[in-house]
Amino acid sequence: MFIATKIWSDFGATLPVARSFSYGFNFPPQYPHFAHEPIRYHFLFYLFVGLLEKYGIRLDYALNTLSAIGMTLLIYFIYKGGEVLFKNKVIGILSLLFFIFNGSFGFLEYFKANGINISSILQIPSNQNFTSFGPYDEKIVSAFWSLNIYTNQRHLALGYAIFLGIFLYLYHRIVKHKSISYNAALIIGILVGFIPFLHLAVYAMIGVAVLLFFLIFSHTRKQLFLMGFVAIILALPQFIYMGSSRVESELIKIGYLAKNISEIPYYWLLNLGLLIVFIPIGFLLANKNQKKAFLVFLTFFIIANTFRLSPEIAANHKFINMFVIGMNWFLAFSIITLWGKFLMSKLILTISILFLTLTGIIDLFPIINDKYVTIDDIPKNKIANFIDKNTPKDAIFLNSSFTFHPALIAGRKIFLGWPYYAWSAGYDTEHRNKIFTKMYTSTNKFDFCKMAIENNIDYVTVEDTKGDTNLPAINTEFLKNNFKLMYEDIKENYSIFSIKDNCA
Repeated sequence: MFIATKIWSDFGATLPVARSFSYGFNFPPQYPHFAHEPIRYHFLFYLFVGLLEKYGIRLDYALNTLSAIGMTLLIYFIYKGGEVLFKNKVIGILSLLFFIFNGSFGFLEYFKANGINISSILQIPSNQNFTSFGPYDEKIVSAFWSLNIYTNQRHLALGYAIFLGIFLYLYHRIVKHKSISYNAALIIGILVGFIPFLHLAVYAMIGVAVLLFFLIFSHTRKQLFLMGFVAIILALPQFIYMGSSRVESELIKIGYLAKNISEIPYYWLLNLGLLIVFIPIGFLLANKNQKKAFLVFLTFFIIANTFRLSPEIAANHKFINMFVIGMNWFLAFSIITLWGKFLMSKLILTISILFLTLTGIIDLFPIINDKYVTIDDIPKNKIANFIDKNTPKDAIFLNSSFTFHPALIAGRKIFLGWPYYAWSAGYDTEHRNKIFTKMYTSTNKFDFCKMAIENNIDYVTVEDTKGDTNLPAINTEFLKNNFKLMYEDIKENYSIFSIKDNCA
């Protein structure tokens, strides 16, 4: 497998989900990185990827085709929004421009590092680094505004497309036709009811939009109530199955990734750029119904800046990205409306468009110029190939490495994957890590077997973990003396032990 370096980490989380359905057996669904508990990660997109691979489509074709469909639909609905809200196709085209090339002030970081000169401008096409990647590089401008989030989170574009399609349909029917049929409300309710397994944040956004429409447009409340009722009833079993987060975190978090309340205005000025100037202008120029649509997207921004929606506060970006998509319509509307309306307006707005796209232009090239890492897949990966051919498809492994462990490549589940993956999905990785360490350093067969049986562990892998401080020092002699050796590669210093036969 050839995987671009900038998506390697995210794909380390999501490809094993797809593989658990194509090479493994994963029903009822569990998170491959945190076996023996119901899945809390929205997995439906990767279920489809896995099923396509299972029935003969190559993994890269399956994943990239579904990704392309999702992105195509998203692009279409962003364009369509200009026509539906403002009856102007040019607004749709401009909105797409602002979507592809984000308008943050991240370009300041680029010129700060490279200087403002002809040379730095000519170097942009060969640029390999994002202008800013906050909070991970300790810069203020966030990592989540470039197209990188869509190349990494392949299910996101499809989720957003579904939201925009439903939003624009409801807005069009309510504003132009003054009604929604009960049949349409029922169909949309059924569709929305299955979205939690596709994307939890998108389900919440649709819920917010329907609720606001319910409060604002009194003449369609019965249909909107039916829609919401059906969507909740169908989604309820999904939420019950996934359960609540086991990671303790405060619900209220003001200011998203701003370090403190006083930094919030400066934080959003840098992250939204000139969009923050055009937002109020677009609102003031809009008509009554357009302002109601504006309110829906503004609510997403308020929610993301008020609540911690998952253990990882950075994940709130999903609401902010949708807010920006909506605001881009009003940004484009402002530019079209103001074009030529006052002295030097065309010059001022042209310069504004440059500032609203410059960061996105610079940040496009690190994606284009990205290098690739290679990961041996089945059948070339000897260990994964052995696991695929010699272990049950629902087997659980105590794993001696994290990302792209051979068992994950073979579609099996592991006891504890890279802790960030499971922690951000709401699993108690701290408790499991203690068991993980105890088992690998154990000297007592009874204690080891007790933990293995309680956690349904079937196999243990052993490899050289020296130098990796994230992994415990494995007591290899204990395992050799007490458990059946199934696989050994002396050259690679890799072993697999079967557990359950010796723990009966």
